[in-house]
Formats: sequence, structure tokens, C-alpha cells
Amino acid sequence: MNIHEFITEEHVWLAVGFFGQALFSGRFIVQWIASEKRRQSIIPVAFWYFSIFGGLTLLAYALWRQDPVFILGQALGVLIYGRNLYFIHSKTNGSGAE
Repeated sequence: MNIHEFITEEHVWLAVGFFGQALFSGRFIVQWIASEKRRQSIIPVAFWYFSIFGGLTLLAYALWRQDPVFILGQALGVLIYGRNLYFIHSKTNGSGAE
């Protein structure tokens, strides 16, 4: 038997979907740990990186599934996460205004 008989395109995309969901969910763990350490609610930069990479991976999966609801939700989220990272890096580089 050949491994290609067991691993189909569907299986690969399911793995991509689960990986994206794990990244996306990991952002809450990062945020929780950072908040516990500071004893206040904060959103660390890593939260936005987990958000954007998880969102992009889930968007790829949604495109493969051709699910318009999922595509729209992830695409809008990715724009917001990217914009937040832009603001963070603009402020860090001294070019952002407060």
C-alpha cells in the first residue's frame, strides 16, 4: 500500500485548518499568560502575530472550502490584525503619533 492512498488532499487541508485554529487559539493563551504576569489585562504583540498567522492559515483553508462566510470573517480579521501590527511597529520606530 502507498501512503498516498491514505493521505488525500482533503486530509492535508484538514491539517492546515486544524493548524490555523491552533495558532488562532494560541493567541488567547499568550494574552492570558501576559495578563497574569502583569496582574492586569494587556494584549502583547505576540497576540497580534498569532492572530494574523492563524487568520491567514484559516483564510487559506476557508478559500479551499469555498465557504463565503468563513472567507469574509477571516479576511476582515486579517486586515484588522495587520493594521494593529502596523500601529505597533509605527510607534516602536518612532514614526507613529499618539
